[in-house]
Amino acid sequence: MDAYAPLIAASINAGTPLMLAALGLLINEKSGVVNLGAEGMMLVAAVIGFAVAVDTQSVAFGFVAGAAAGMLLAGFFALMTVWLGTNQYATGLALSLFGGGASAYIGISYVGKSLDNPKFAIPFLSDIPFVGTALFRQHPMVYLSLLLCAGIVVFLYRTRAGLVLRAVGESPSSAHALGYNVRRIRLAALLFGGACCGLAGAFLSLVYTPLWVEGMVAGRGWIALALTTFATWRPARVLIGAYLFGGVTIMTFHAQGLGVSIDSQLLSMLPYLATILVLVLISTNANWIKLNMPASLGKNFNPG
Repeated sequence: MDAYAPLIAASINAGTPLMLAALGLLINEKSGVVNLGAEGMMLVAAVIGFAVAVDTQSVAFGFVAGAAAGMLLAGFFALMTVWLGTNQYATGLALSLFGGGASAYIGISYVGKSLDNPKFAIPFLSDIPFVGTALFRQHPMVYLSLLLCAGIVVFLYRTRAGLVLRAVGESPSSAHALGYNVRRIRLAALLFGGACCGLAGAFLSLVYTPLWVEGMVAGRGWIALALTTFATWRPARVLIGAYLFGGVTIMTFHAQGLGVSIDSQLLSMLPYLATILVLVLISTNANWIKLNMPASLGKNFNPG
């Protein structure tokens, strides 16, 4: 039984960047905005966070820098879509492509460098057989992501500000008529989403694989986007989905380690095939999607 504890721990570790990014994108979409630039934001945050951590020898500064980089790119996306009225989907794709190229250029001098990856453990709890190894020897950012998920649940469904955010996503014209500044609310939501994507990218380069490699996000930004639909825009379901996809990723590595006679390329495809399969299954019930999806999702708002 204890042999499975490291697999559970690794699955949680692999699912954390997916959860961080997906929670940020969920807040974006609750406000009615779709940001397809998650992949690019995560890549830029990964290289910026890693560069700052290497130069300052501080992982904490690396996370701050990664979050700031994500917010900066999200702010640019907000300027283009919320104020200038450009198409959200086209702008997001452009941002994703820009992030891929910019991160490759910025990271040239950091290829081959690495960071120390210290071990963390919660005293006493980490010594519990099986449970301690599986749950209580994670990086502090893992536990912060869980607190973030709980905080978003409370914010969306237990606070007035969360109600206003959801109202903006459902009917921006009605929210505007009631005196709420739709543009500013969407800007705040996008900046928060950018910070979450930044933390997710920084987690990849600072904790998950403490080094920089071009394209290291490897499609996780797109999986995070899919997770918001998989979770039907519910934060708790995002957590479950992220850990499930993280588990699929780790199981592919575990299968390779066991010498499963399947091409490594095919095993590497499994997380993405699982994403497609889940989306296909969800899409079979169109009414379920319509009932949960914010009504103004992907539509720009012009107050006139």
